[in-house]
Amino acid sequence: MLESLRGLGYTTATAIADLIDNSISADATRVDIHFAWNGADSWIRVADNGRGMSDAGLEAAMRLGARDPREVRNPGDLGRFGMGLKTASFSQARVLTVASRALGDNKCCLRWDLDDLGGEAGHWLLHEGCREGSEDRLLTECAQDNGTVVLWETLDRLVTDGFSAQDMIDLADEVEAHLAMTFHRLLDGELTLLLNGHRIRGWDPFLTGHPGKALESVEYRFLHAQGVVAQCHVLPHKDLLKAGEYEAAAGPGGWAAQQGFYIYRNKRLLLAGGWLGLGERGRRWTRDEPHRLARIRLDIPNSADSDWKINILKSTASVPVRLRSQFVKLGSETRDVARRVFAHRGRLITTGGQPGGSLPDVWAARHSTKGISYRISRDHDLVAALLERAGPMKADLLSLLRLIEETVPVQRIWLDTAEQNDTPKGDFVAAPTAEIVDTLTSMFEALVEFRGMDPDKARQRLARTPPFDQYPEIVAEIGRKN
Repeated sequence: MLESLRGLGYTTATAIADLIDNSISADATRVDIHFAWNGADSWIRVADNGRGMSDAGLEAAMRLGARDPREVRNPGDLGRFGMGLKTASFSQARVLTVASRALGDNKCCLRWDLDDLGGEAGHWLLHEGCREGSEDRLLTECAQDNGTVVLWETLDRLVTDGFSAQDMIDLADEVEAHLAMTFHRLLDGELTLLLNGHRIRGWDPFLTGHPGKALESVEYRFLHAQGVVAQCHVLPHKDLLKAGEYEAAAGPGGWAAQQGFYIYRNKRLLLAGGWLGLGERGRRWTRDEPHRLARIRLDIPNSADSDWKINILKSTASVPVRLRSQFVKLGSETRDVARRVFAHRGRLITTGGQPGGSLPDVWAARHSTKGISYRISRDHDLVAALLERAGPMKADLLSLLRLIEETVPVQRIWLDTAEQNDTPKGDFVAAPTAEIVDTLTSMFEALVEFRGMDPDKARQRLARTPPFDQYPEIVAEIGRKN
């Protein structure tokens, strides 16, 4: 059974996160993780300064299925099945040693060795003490007076043929990134995690408080779901982030993979991204480029684990049927904002009919039974002014507009966007100032001479309209010299 449980699907990062859950449940404020490279004799240690355990408590903790998952738990408890310590450890190592000390009590130490199971007439041998020669590996400042030390040895699932010291370093980096994401809300306050003496800094998936965000909603609560709270976020477009910010905000899985719902229990991240099988009109939402900026924070109480079908790895969840319609509405609204931010490169433009608003977009999408088509708006001020002045050339101009509309290279734009992981550049990138002035002048004349707009109002609207909103100094001088 234990050999089978080793294949549950833990990674090294998720296995260590499970051990940290136990430390947090034991009121630990510091957890030290240590990776030691020594070829086939490499080892990993996780130590905390929590309450520690008595001899009887440690023996219970080393027992498989030590608790009934249906038991009522402390609201701050992060465990459920009583399996995490064992299954997480055995997924990585064949020898598990746990040493613990409660404040004012004697130190106790027990060890499982998978190679010893089934030996000596089939007895399960739970050994006292660590392996001979491993005493120094249990020594750490973190658990001096009270706390627990977990030691993994014989790392047969990690140190395989060809595994090198550099692979161990890379693995430690992966673990750090995962822990920085999983415990980021706790790392901002009461918890300190150290990896080989280096303090792990939390990674906030939501860029909380960033001025470039299009959406950071209030917290929502739900009918028939006590203790469930959500907050919607749409992150800034790449154009509104510094290079370092953009790379950091992508997260361990990259921009497309990190979109969706982030489910937390007691501030501990259970699920990072994904749309939980939700969707509209019979189609499930997928992780795609237009919605990559959408991230929704969702907090659930530990009493809701069964309703949400949280698995033993804390890696999957399912929205209860009674709540699906509320979450579809929330997800749809957030995705819509994210799509508009992606399409307009971070600017949510207002309609031209609003006082002081921007001009209408040049391109408009039309939905029909045959699909979506894109048309150049004949109501756009510059287009309308040109048509009005075209005279005998009006028919040719309309034909040119139709030709452009029918030959928009949609598929090529989409492929280029997917391959480059960014929308094609615009906004007069690298254009000389004279070219920008010429285009602005034509727009200004169309508004003032052919639309009868007041010059100051025309400049105000141009200053709010992409791509001219990137050049406020030039807009302010348009039309003033003459």
